This record gives sequence, C-alpha cells and structure tokens, in this order.
Amino acid sequence: MATRDLLSSVESVRALDRVADMLGRVRLPEAVEAALRGRFLGHPVHPILITLPVGTWTAAAVADFLLHDDDTARKLVGIGLAATPAAVLTGLVELATVTDPRGRRVGALHALSNATATVCFLASYRARRRGARKAGVTWSVLGLTAVSVGGALGGHLAYALGAGVHRES
Repeated sequence: MATRDLLSSVESVRALDRVADMLGRVRLPEAVEAALRGRFLGHPVHPILITLPVGTWTAAAVADFLLHDDDTARKLVGIGLAATPAAVLTGLVELATVTDPRGRRVGALHALSNATATVCFLASYRARRRGARKAGVTWSVLGLTAVSVGGALGGHLAYALGAGVHRES
C-alpha cells in the first residue's frame, strides 16, 4: 500500500508540468508515429522494446555479483545502451498521447528516472572500459535503482492511470 501511495503522490507534483509539456511536444510524421506506436501490432511497441535494456542491465548484475565476470557485464551494459534509443523514442511518442495532467507528470518522472539510469549505465560502461571494475559495478547498481524506479512509474502510468490502454494504436 505504501508503494502505491508513493507512486500516486507523483501525480500531483506540479513542478513536473514544464518537463511533461516539453517531452509531450515530440512530433514526427504521422506514418512514423504510427509505426513507433505499434499500429502494425495493434498495441504499443514501447513495452516490448524496454525489455532489452532492462534485461541486459539485469543480466549484467548477475554477471557482476554471481559470476564475477566484468567483461560479460560490460558487454551486457553496452548492449543495453545500444537498445536504449529505440525504447526512448517509442516512449516519447507514447507520452505525447497522454493528455491527463496526472499521467503526464508520472510520464515525465518515468522518463527522467530512465534517463538517469541511462547516464549511470553509460558511466558504468566507461569505467569498465578503463578497467575500473568497482566504479563500473557501483554505477550499474545506481542505474538499476533508477531503472527500477522508472519501471515502477511506467507500470503506474499504464496500470493505475490507464495510459495507452483500450485504444487503437
């Protein structure tokens, strides 16, 4: 119950309105938006695309903590970073369809949390490339924390607020 209350509290943070408005202005040609929104599938593409960065970053933690294999962890972090732009672009296209101010606020914080995660994983990748394993692991843990917050907010946006639910793509 406390988690739901915490997630719901974001809905009333008016300080996020400016960020939400800025992010909600993403406009692309109609055919491109239709493809990025998943019209060809009949549902949004964004939830599908996020599985690659989140999955590889989670697998990198397994490589770090269970296998103690920094090379594999670095490669997994890199794959997640390479997959991130597609997830971001589809997420921005989806956010542009959210009209409810509460949902736009949650969506803005979702985007900011995931942007923070991406920066952390980029720092992790760079540290690992320099041979700084401990720094790489630390950045990855921070990134996993941020992407977990972002995921919880994305879930709240979809399941509690119904963003993108029961609509034609």
